[in-house]
Amino acid sequence: MFKEQLQKVVDAVGDGYGAVIMGLDGIAVESYSRDQGGFDLNIIVMEFSYVLTQVKRAADILKIGGMQELVLKAEQLLLVVRMLNDEYFLAVALHPAGNLGKCRFLTRLIAPKLLSALQ
Repeated sequence: MFKEQLQKVVDAVGDGYGAVIMGLDGIAVESYSRDQGGFDLNIIVMEFSYVLTQVKRAADILKIGGMQELVLKAEQLLLVVRMLNDEYFLAVALHPAGNLGKCRFLTRLIAPKLLSALQ
């Protein structure tokens, strides 16, 4: 079920490399990759799970509410991360010129389906 949902998002975005559902502990639940652009998406997202943990902790300390989304734009990769709950997130990797708005929209739409399947 997860892989099909991830594939729908990656394929619909157009310039998507892949997507991963992962826990903040760095363990992937499921992943799908169409074209990783020469990157190991699981390793990239695993490394950023630590960053997400720190951002989440900072948001808690500052009492600004729970973290919902994080976008990283690098020279060779655009990474869109949407929190599914306190311990799981969805990350979608795209080409840097990819459609960020469409990706954000699709991850927001799919998040409730993924969350209900995780529980």
